[in-house]
Amino acid sequence: MAVLKVRKYGDPTLRRRALPIEEVTPEIRQTIADMTETMYDEVGIGLAAPQVGVALRLIVVGDEDGKGVRALVNPVIVEQSGEATAEEGCLSIPGVFAPVTRAAWVRLEARDADGAPVEIAARGLRARVLQHELDHLDGVLFIDRLDPVTRDRIKRKIKKEGLREDAARHAFAL
Repeated sequence: MAVLKVRKYGDPTLRRRALPIEEVTPEIRQTIADMTETMYDEVGIGLAAPQVGVALRLIVVGDEDGKGVRALVNPVIVEQSGEATAEEGCLSIPGVFAPVTRAAWVRLEARDADGAPVEIAARGLRARVLQHELDHLDGVLFIDRLDPVTRDRIKRKIKKEGLREDAARHAFAL
C-alpha cells in the first residue's frame, strides 16, 4: 500500500467527471488499498478517486462503526429524502469549512471491491459523507453547493491566502 498525494483545490482533475469502472481488476483493488491508506493518513472519513488523481468512479468511506473501510465502485444514489444542513470540510480544500445542505437520507447502489452488487441506506453523517464523495466523482466540490456570496468569499480568501497544508490534520474533513 502507498499513501497517495491528495489533489488540492485548483487542480483540474478535481473538476472532471470520473469514468465508470468496467471490471474490478487487481489494479483497481490496489487503488482501493492505496486510497484507504491515504484516507487514514489524512485523517479523513471518505475519499474519492479523483482526489488522488484517478479519474474513476470509486470511493472509500469509513464504515458505520469506525472500524473499517468500505470501497464502492460506480456508486449511484437511487433514492434520497429530507434535508439536513451541517458543516463540511474537504481534504482537497484544507482549512475551509462551511455549512452545506444535503439530503438527510440516501439509498445508493454500487459494487464492492469484489465486484458484487451492494445497496446502502444511510442517514446523518454517513449520508453526508456518501453525497460529498459522490459529488467528487462528478467534479463537484462542497463549496459549489454554497450560496454564491459565501462561495465567492471563500474563493477570494483562498486566492489571497492560499490553502493551509496542515489544516486537514486538525479538523474534521471528508
